[in-house]
Amino acid sequence: MFNIRVYGILINEQNQVLVSDEFIRGNCFTKFPGGGLELGEGTIECLKREFLEEMNLKVDIINHFYTTDFYQQSAFNPQHQIISIYYSVKALEAITVPLRTQQFQFDEKQLEQYHKTGETETFRFVSRENFDETTVTLPIDKIVATKIKQQLFINAE
Repeated sequence: MFNIRVYGILINEQNQVLVSDEFIRGNCFTKFPGGGLELGEGTIECLKREFLEEMNLKVDIINHFYTTDFYQQSAFNPQHQIISIYYSVKALEAITVPLRTQQFQFDEKQLEQYHKTGETETFRFVSRENFDETTVTLPIDKIVATKIKQQLFINAE
């Protein structure tokens, strides 16, 4: 069974990368914003929906950045293969959700949500100087983080 995930790479004017700190099923993950493709949905539509659901943020897709080119077993279901698609995105409006300064800095409301649903998330920007593959948790995200560092940030110097 295939599990298709779609993620957005949002880099602000200060060359900071947006990441999501998530608490899911008793585990903490830092990853790129995005989520699972739903039946009947295209990848771009999925990513726009995910940003609206998670951040109440409208985004525009700039371009395709990366698609998984190797086998990756799901961390949550060994019967599933993960295929992840990453797009560069830009915000079409100001970000209004609280942005954190530290990893896994959840507020009371987010912790209450976790106790109800088993999931919660918060967002933060990571500076170009502090961003690399160790910033994110998941194996595919680590490859993408390295590509961001190589392709986007080296060209900006």
